[in-house]
Amino acid sequence: MRILELNRETKDNILENLLKRSPSSYGEFEGRVAAIIDAVREKGDEALFGYTKQFDGVDLDASGVLVTKEEIAEAYEKVDSKLLTVIRKALVNIRDYHEKQRQYSWFDSKENGILLGQKVTPLKRVGVYVPGGKAVYPSSVLMNVLPAKVAGVEEIVMTTPPDKDGKVFASTLVAATEAGVDRIYKAGGAQAIAALAFGTKSIPKVDKIVGPGNIYVALAKKAVFGHVSIDSIAGPSEILVLADETANARFVAADLLSQAEHDEMASAILVTTSRALADEVSKEVDKFLAVLSRREIIQKSLDNYGYILVAGSEDEAIETANDIASEHLEIVMKDPFAVMTKIRNAGAIFLGTYSSEPLGDYFAGPNHVLPTNGTAKFFSPLSVDDFIKKSSIISYSREALEPVYRDIVQFAECEKLTAHANSIRVRFED
Repeated sequence: MRILELNRETKDNILENLLKRSPSSYGEFEGRVAAIIDAVREKGDEALFGYTKQFDGVDLDASGVLVTKEEIAEAYEKVDSKLLTVIRKALVNIRDYHEKQRQYSWFDSKENGILLGQKVTPLKRVGVYVPGGKAVYPSSVLMNVLPAKVAGVEEIVMTTPPDKDGKVFASTLVAATEAGVDRIYKAGGAQAIAALAFGTKSIPKVDKIVGPGNIYVALAKKAVFGHVSIDSIAGPSEILVLADETANARFVAADLLSQAEHDEMASAILVTTSRALADEVSKEVDKFLAVLSRREIIQKSLDNYGYILVAGSEDEAIETANDIASEHLEIVMKDPFAVMTKIRNAGAIFLGTYSSEPLGDYFAGPNHVLPTNGTAKFFSPLSVDDFIKKSSIISYSREALEPVYRDIVQFAECEKLTAHANSIRVRFED
């Protein structure tokens, strides 16, 4: 990996380079995505099944788009029992963590007849998109579905592209069933997002769409936002490791590569106060590259978006971490908890030598759907909050309104909204 001395110019160049990975930078795809969305919106199932045949090579119709109970039973027979046990263990951890995020309606009443409050209501129907193709991510199924279940969403539907035989990955079906998905449809790409957003005869319209996907899926979610809610426009995966001379170089190298293997656009960055550690980590990376199965993807990722930055001080290293606002942040320093208190911007923070990033991807419980491309400065991980909406409650008695009604009238008249003022004033006409 390239090793650079950290300074203002270095950091600015890296930030500029990382932003090139944003889905918003791929405008040449937007026209194609818009055409797909318009076709599905206008022609429904006809367009949906046409694109499924074109892109996935599968000839489906309304009778075969919904995954059957028999297909789910077949999936359970195919999945290794040890994997099923792990899925169930992870499910418990993820559900228990998100249970602590639950919000409840509240009301505050006063003796003069004022009642104020907030009513919390789960979304009625949510769509979860799960990638297919060469990738299979049962962990992503759990992470997207379980917060919705905890929130109390009435119906959860899932779409995922089928293979050329019209089948869905067995582990995807098993994870979805274990997590509590109500219906699973064989549809992928921008056409699936459009079907979820606008509805077809086969696939119902949802209130919100969550889940990762390729550039077409990301841009489709961006395009339908406003017709439905979405979780985020996810960019490529990224990790930043903050480390000092106490860190284990081999562990750090392994953790950096755990994200670089996702795809050629993934980013892996080490910021360290130790030049010696920087050199050791670079050597360990080379050793791992010689034996890891996805070495070609990893190498391209590191060539494009991999850096080892040597900082002059701990404060400079922390400032850089906050500026980059990484999706995953590992703190492997003498006192990681003290450093953590100075971190403002990160999707998920992993503290200490044995808190490797994949722990969060699969098992610990916190959600692995995280803000990318610097959006951790203003976005949060997927949570129960993403699957509820809040309504304000206001109730005033005549006795409560009378002492303040003139104040409201004055405010409304200041804004020249005379009907607003009249709405209050008529209640106290002689």
